[in-house]
Amino acid sequence: MLTGLKNAFRIQELRGKILFTIAMLVLYRIGAHIPVPGVPFQGMVDLFQGAGASVASGAMALLNLFSGGALSYVSVFSLGIMPYITSSIILQMLQSVVPSLSALAREGEAGQRKITQYTRYLTLGLAILNAIGYLFLFKSFGISFAGAGAPEVVFDIMIVGTLVAGAMLIMWIGELITQRGIGNGMSLIIFANIMAGLPQAIFSSVTDTAGIIMTVIVFAVIIAVIPLIVFLERGQRRIPVQYAKRVVGRRIMGGQSTYLPIKVNTAGVVPIIFASAILYFPAQLAVFFPGIGWVQAVANALSSGWINWILNVGLIVFFAYFYTSMVFNPDDTADNLKKQGGFIPGVRPGKATAAYIKNALNKITLPSAIFLALIAIVPSIVFSFTGNQLIQAFGGTSVLIMVGVVLDTISKVESQLKMYDYDGFFK
Repeated sequence: MLTGLKNAFRIQELRGKILFTIAMLVLYRIGAHIPVPGVPFQGMVDLFQGAGASVASGAMALLNLFSGGALSYVSVFSLGIMPYITSSIILQMLQSVVPSLSALAREGEAGQRKITQYTRYLTLGLAILNAIGYLFLFKSFGISFAGAGAPEVVFDIMIVGTLVAGAMLIMWIGELITQRGIGNGMSLIIFANIMAGLPQAIFSSVTDTAGIIMTVIVFAVIIAVIPLIVFLERGQRRIPVQYAKRVVGRRIMGGQSTYLPIKVNTAGVVPIIFASAILYFPAQLAVFFPGIGWVQAVANALSSGWINWILNVGLIVFFAYFYTSMVFNPDDTADNLKKQGGFIPGVRPGKATAAYIKNALNKITLPSAIFLALIAIVPSIVFSFTGNQLIQAFGGTSVLIMVGVVLDTISKVESQLKMYDYDGFFK
């Protein structure tokens, strides 16, 4: 590991990407601690920690968690990465039902740029709605955004504009990391949010002897679960493929045996992120109706409790199949094998091969989706009985996202190292 890290910093291009990624994440965390102008900082602290602590439960706690704690004091980055993720989910789901978007997705890089542009526009719209909703929500709890003799409407416009600008800046930072850094920018931002809340969660957990014992147990369970997550992320179903011999000029091509690798967890951590975003959406809508009790009750029920657990399992399994079908098309794979003279032993080329691959994909997707769902909801159930903050901040979802992001980033670094004939982190 240390040798691989040392080799990574020896390569100028790779060193620049790593340092650029770190600099962007540091910039993001700095922005997450800069309050929006005109916001009474102490009033927001009291709202989340003092007399208004009940506000920080349920839906608001979920919103605050995904913003890395930035929402609790209305920082520039209070909206977090969720408007962009929500818009990405909407665009990806629309590709399955809107023919024009489906055609754009098949056009390659040019079509993807157009879809990315639509995603940005939708992110802007969601950010504006979220910012206005937050403004009305905090006003409903008696927080006044005015000062210096200026009309309150001026501060309202300034706060909404600052929050929207912060959301768009987060999106820009994430895209910059993806293009010029190492790893997926949006995933790394979520990773940074999780890590930001870890120290405070540990301190709040070890307040007494019982808390210390629970903290030790939590970390022991995490250490035991990490190898299972790595095994799931690295596991493959290898389908044997045989290439027929053919004569090309004076040379005989093909005739070799290989395999078609299918990841056990093809969707990665995307189903959990998508499911969380869907369950987070009612909490976003609830901020527009702070005075309506049943709306807040529905948002809180969907954000925690047995309804949240059941919906989480269902959505994670659904998105595991949905995202897998988007990134791995059995029909295209079977067609490519047929064109290259390849076939699966005992299976006829064409539709039979596509059906065989699809069946194998479904068989490995179900257990991986169930494992993802258990990792996501079991810590939530334990937290509902123990109230330990460490479990909430560093539960199964957080660990799974962190391990997935770390493995993905290491894979990107490894591919760069192998280009320069260096040994990677895994030999």
